[in-house]
Amino acid sequence: MLNEPISVDFNGNGKVDIKDLLKVIQYWNQNEPSVDINRDGMVDDKDLEILMEYWDQNVDDPTLLAHWALDETEGAVAYDSAGINNAVLSGNPTWQPTMGQLNGALELDGIDDCIITGPVLNPAEGPFSVLAWVKGGAAGQVVVSELNSNWLCTDPSNGELTTELACQGRNPIPLLSQTVITDGEWHRVGLVWGGSNRTLYVDDVIVAQDTQGSLKESNSGLYIATGKAMEAGTFWSGLIDEVRIYKRAVSP
Repeated sequence: MLNEPISVDFNGNGKVDIKDLLKVIQYWNQNEPSVDINRDGMVDDKDLEILMEYWDQNVDDPTLLAHWALDETEGAVAYDSAGINNAVLSGNPTWQPTMGQLNGALELDGIDDCIITGPVLNPAEGPFSVLAWVKGGAAGQVVVSELNSNWLCTDPSNGELTTELACQGRNPIPLLSQTVITDGEWHRVGLVWGGSNRTLYVDDVIVAQDTQGSLKESNSGLYIATGKAMEAGTFWSGLIDEVRIYKRAVSP
């Protein structure tokens, strides 16, 4: 729609760079709404011109609901630079000012460390994306969750990225990838809901996708680095950085 906010940061990393330019090239002369900045039904030179106005700049994205950069050096608050969802540290996680994928990060012990914040969005209301950088972890541990489901987590068997966020029902079906993220390397993980498809990303590559008619409604707060009930074994052991939530389907 013409009145929707324009997002020039297609891949949701906070900056207009070569990856965004490659998206424009990929869909050149096509009707692709996700990169049609000018909203005229065609990806063309008009969109490229607008994109170049923001080149190599940090973007104030109107669709970014929450952004925890986790660059603090002390204290018990993880500040939300995009909104009003400042989060509280629980347990005794450690700020690591130089160990992040981008500047600092938060190190968690896998026992009782986590971050707790208020409600950010209702998954049932429309497209959204959850993205984060993670390092470490183990099978069965969780990156982002809320009271009813684990949004980004690892499979209890082998540590592959999965999501349990699904449609309303007695037996919701999780979406499981075949990509392990607990290998001790940095990985950018993401869950994108486009309104009909669930998509999991690892390092900006689609690793699993399916169709869902809707998603379960929830207005609860979020947990970062622990599961939906803060169960033992679901606390993340390792580093988490740059947690972002968008009210659109990001295309990493």
